Amino acid sequence: MVLKTFGWSFAVTAAGLAFAAWQWGWEAFGIVLILSILEISLSFDNAVVNAGILKKMNAFWQKIFLTIGILIAVFGMRLVFPVVIVAISAQVGPIEAVQLAMDDPDRYEALVTDAHPAIAAFGGMFLLMIFLDFLFEEREHKWLAWLERPVAKLGKIDMLSVCVALIVLLVTAITFATHAHTSTGHADKSATVLLSGVAGLITYLVVGGLSGYFEDKLEEEEEREHEEEERAKREGKQVSAVGLAGKAAFFLFLYLEVLDASFSFDGVIGAFAITNHIFWMALGLGIGAMYVRSLTVYLVRQGTLDDYVYLEHGAHYAIGALAVILLITIQHEISEIITGLVGVVLIAASFLSSLQRNRKAAAAEGGSSGDKAGVSSGV
Repeated sequence: MVLKTFGWSFAVTAAGLAFAAWQWGWEAFGIVLILSILEISLSFDNAVVNAGILKKMNAFWQKIFLTIGILIAVFGMRLVFPVVIVAISAQVGPIEAVQLAMDDPDRYEALVTDAHPAIAAFGGMFLLMIFLDFLFEEREHKWLAWLERPVAKLGKIDMLSVCVALIVLLVTAITFATHAHTSTGHADKSATVLLSGVAGLITYLVVGGLSGYFEDKLEEEEEREHEEEERAKREGKQVSAVGLAGKAAFFLFLYLEVLDASFSFDGVIGAFAITNHIFWMALGLGIGAMYVRSLTVYLVRQGTLDDYVYLEHGAHYAIGALAVILLITIQHEISEIITGLVGVVLIAASFLSSLQRNRKAAAAEGGSSGDKAGVSSGV
């Protein structure tokens, strides 16, 4: 199971590191390896959240997620995205931006730093909405019951998550954004942060709304699929199950890609603290992205989320923490080590809580079985 799921990740790691060492030397080898570890640590929560969505898809779309999806993740977010933000910020063409990255990496890093307030506001608001919608939803299992019970009751108020997110954005714009960190010092980026934050909020509402709608339609599609198959059998025809469930799965796939893009913001920006070399960055973050994809599929196939019920809670709390960190970094620099550790600690804590819950449940079930056995034997 491990080799089957992580085989491509292992192969890409070996090829990527070998290529880096052959093309640029051992320094590139070490930096690419560090970037790979950075991406995995920062994106583990992404894998947990993705698994909760991916388990609703059939095997075909899971394969699409691992093939076409990884191409989008690696080339779209880890290579093209840094080039695009530099091109927009510097008002130059994409080809000129690539040349700038190769010929003048310091200038390239400065342009990305200047674009960071907009990126952080957009990604921070998108991730914050994911966390708030999870927190305000009534759930069967509660990890931090003292917090989740009262908050879930408040969640019955319509559009509460949007209101809270807008308040957070407004506070960010009049605090951190007034002294935003740039390549030349600090500057007032309030208008930029407000505009980018609203864009992130709109993106979440549009994509989340579409995916939620088609997710609700998934059961109807499956029922219709069954009816079509029965009719096809009577008429001697064949019906493609993939086509019938395609609409719902396709929009869930798009939702996963937007999620991955948002989670990639901190990894891409954090990578500039390690290297300015665009190709080393693409290799390292691309390798890390492969492991995140494989880990997502592994969690689905092993049923880990069903066995460890608090993992999803930990992942969403890590998302909330990451959203706050992104907004804070508009003004203050925060070490990528801290950013990565926050997510790892929260997910590890939720995993340990799940283990403890499972032990208590097993003990209670064993005690109940023992009582029944004693009664039946006349004890």
